[in-house]
Amino acid sequence: MYNSHIRPLLLLFLTFASISFVRAQGSADGDPAVGEKLFKSNCSQCHAYDASVVVGPGLKGIEDRREYDWIKSWIHNPMAVISSGDAYANEIYEKFNKTQMTAFPSFSDEQISGILAYIKQANEAAPAAAAGPAAAGAATAQAGDSGNAFDYILIALLAVMALVLVALLAALNVLAKIAKGETVDNRSFGEKFGAGFKTVFTHPTVQAAVIVLFVLFALKATFDGMYKIGVHQGYAPTQPIPFSHKLHAGDMEINCAYCHTGVYKGKQAGIPSPSICMNCHNTIKQGSPNIQKIYTAIETDTPIEWVRVHNLPDLAYFNHSQHTAVAGLDCENCHGQIKEMEVVEQRHSLTMGWCIDCHRKTDVNAKGNAYYDALLEAHNATSAESMKVVDIGGTECARCHY
Repeated sequence: MYNSHIRPLLLLFLTFASISFVRAQGSADGDPAVGEKLFKSNCSQCHAYDASVVVGPGLKGIEDRREYDWIKSWIHNPMAVISSGDAYANEIYEKFNKTQMTAFPSFSDEQISGILAYIKQANEAAPAAAAGPAAAGAATAQAGDSGNAFDYILIALLAVMALVLVALLAALNVLAKIAKGETVDNRSFGEKFGAGFKTVFTHPTVQAAVIVLFVLFALKATFDGMYKIGVHQGYAPTQPIPFSHKLHAGDMEINCAYCHTGVYKGKQAGIPSPSICMNCHNTIKQGSPNIQKIYTAIETDTPIEWVRVHNLPDLAYFNHSQHTAVAGLDCENCHGQIKEMEVVEQRHSLTMGWCIDCHRKTDVNAKGNAYYDALLEAHNATSAESMKVVDIGGTECARCHY
């Protein structure tokens, strides 16, 4: 009788207690790796993980300022928290020019805890990371300067040794002629050089060799030019509105997927619409002449005519999500150091040979992907090498041309 009534109540109590404990812990058991991806894709456009102010306040120490339940409610529906009369929420809302934060009602407890864990981890790692690269950079610069100075000294010594050797050989030649009783050639160096040059280049063998070399160089230049047809490596067109990837993707750390919405889930990365720009620029640099071009485009319903930089031929199939989401490649693999570019340019050739070479060298990202289990088992049974893209048909014609 006792057990039949008390046991269900006890289990119910323990269940609610465990849920409350998890909620109270917040980010204690959050996964920073999951949080980092979510933060960079959704939060970094407006918030820094440290105390820096971007569009909204920095998030360093957010768990000390607010309880987990408040943070969760704010992320799910910030306007509801503001409308409730919460003093802190309204203070933030007024302080940052009533900029409305995007709501993320689909974020789970696990995802929110992961974001908080990442913020905490990033701030703990920041001092060491700041000191490390600075010291390493100083050491590298010092080593580089020392290496360059050594190279210059070595080149100078070799030049002096060459001059001394030429002088010694000339003196020995004169002394040998005097010893044999031969008449010493008293012509100037210029006269001797002119006579020697004429003798060499009027010889039929030398003339034939020069003609052959000229033809070979001309053929090489012709074939090099033919191979570069349709290759736009180094192409960096002027855009209708100057846009600095160095500022936005580099300094501000805005994730590529925020502007190029299809980069992780579509065939094409996509061109950002003016409304995406206005998520930030409705409050930032409103008076800038270039930002006014965005306002004009929206008001007149006229698309901004961005000039495409990376453009594969229609005969080649390329899927962004296959390379970014499945293969796990970074944008830099194909686009170069995009975070350092003031003006975007095509850094790689993007030719068929370049792609095939990558498929031959790149390991298949099979971790956590059951699709590759059978292929991995078959590959490992016959090879001790890691499975490359070429091993699963990465160089077959129909993979890119069909």
